[in-house]
Amino acid sequence: MTTVDPRSWPHLPGWSRRSVLQVGYSGLLGVGLPSVLGSRAAAESVSKRSPKSVLIVFLTGAASHHDTFDMKPEAPAEIRGEFQPISTSTPGLHVCEHLPLLAAQAHRYAVVRSLSHSDNNHLMSTHHVLTGTVQPGAFFDKVASRDDWPCYSSGLAYTRPRTDGIPSGVNLPTFLMEGPLTWPGQQAGFLGPKYDPWQITGDPNHADFKVDALSLSPGIDVTRLDKRHDLLGELNRQQQRIEDIGASRRLTNEQDLAFTMLTSSKLAQAFDLKRESDAMRDRYGRHTAGQSLLLARRLIQAGVPVVQTNIGRVQNWDSHNDIFNTLKKRLLPSLDQGVSALLEDMGQQGLLEDTMVMMLGEFGRTPKINAQRGRDHWGPCFFGVFAGAGVRGGQVIGRSDDIGAYPATQPYRPDDIGATVYHVLGVPSDAEVRDRLNRPAQLNRGNIIEPLFSGASA
Repeated sequence: MTTVDPRSWPHLPGWSRRSVLQVGYSGLLGVGLPSVLGSRAAAESVSKRSPKSVLIVFLTGAASHHDTFDMKPEAPAEIRGEFQPISTSTPGLHVCEHLPLLAAQAHRYAVVRSLSHSDNNHLMSTHHVLTGTVQPGAFFDKVASRDDWPCYSSGLAYTRPRTDGIPSGVNLPTFLMEGPLTWPGQQAGFLGPKYDPWQITGDPNHADFKVDALSLSPGIDVTRLDKRHDLLGELNRQQQRIEDIGASRRLTNEQDLAFTMLTSSKLAQAFDLKRESDAMRDRYGRHTAGQSLLLARRLIQAGVPVVQTNIGRVQNWDSHNDIFNTLKKRLLPSLDQGVSALLEDMGQQGLLEDTMVMMLGEFGRTPKINAQRGRDHWGPCFFGVFAGAGVRGGQVIGRSDDIGAYPATQPYRPDDIGATVYHVLGVPSDAEVRDRLNRPAQLNRGNIIEPLFSGASA
């Protein structure tokens, strides 16, 4: 990172716009903000009506519906698997025996058992679920590109921009990438990088967890920061006499947004999990999943409208072999503890009134257990769990067939998930967005999953 001593600037008017861009505002401030400035731009206006929030619990790799929230105890052994269903706080709703804490919170959430799409590829399906639209030009393992559709927080950032220094979206604690493959659906796609959500890559369960981009460099305090901000403003005023005013204004807006973030403690404090009591941290679980979910709740409280928590790294739930031991010993206990604590905590604090929690993966798993005692990819039928923001808990929406292969009732597509998310966020799903070449496109073409909010069966 380049740092410039202002005393070394011989002639302010002689600096070119190119020079300022090369140094960057983060260099002028002496702070680490390259990713922030590259993905956030100040907006000219912000809606007076605050949208509701969405917290996405993403089961990357795709959890088995047969062995969690859509069990088939009457099916043949090669379908039903090893786990037994247990009763929940909702009469008639049963879940896996290894989810006892979530069973006790069933009155807070609705289970949709008829989600469906036609893909069995991780990357294509992830894009579809996390954007509400099929990946443009999709093919097997098509990696992320700027041709992709925007993720939900990016669609929100474009249609409902803000200037208060709070990002429209934060993804944590992992970035979904493996070798040469970068999962699509995590960024703003064709809207461009300034609408990308923040990507936080670090384990909140580690004692030294922090987000460096939100910390001032050593020796920089708010007073000195104010002085540098004033100095940079003078530099920009000088530039405006010789540079294109439109481009200069865009640079200034980004700088002002960075300054707003750094001089406000609200967001930085949200990342400081040490502000939570030991009892609360223990309640969520002293593991990556639990502490990530606790951090997600704190970010929602700080005003971030879309937070995505990836439960595990890519393909974490991709159980092609030994699925029952993997679920029982490694995956389900931490998920059960963390998500049940999240729902109970948010319910007790009143946060569920204005936040929809959505838990799902990119597809389901095959009905039949394979030779390696696992289940393979299955897009035609999978589940989602929804709570808060007007969702009526304690209900099951949709039904799969007797072996969990296909929806036996109306299927809901990822496009419908997208319409539902945008509905909660206060964004019309038919809102028009424009790509980097200023070409118009409809943000979403799905239908809201109405039974979530009406309570009617479907």
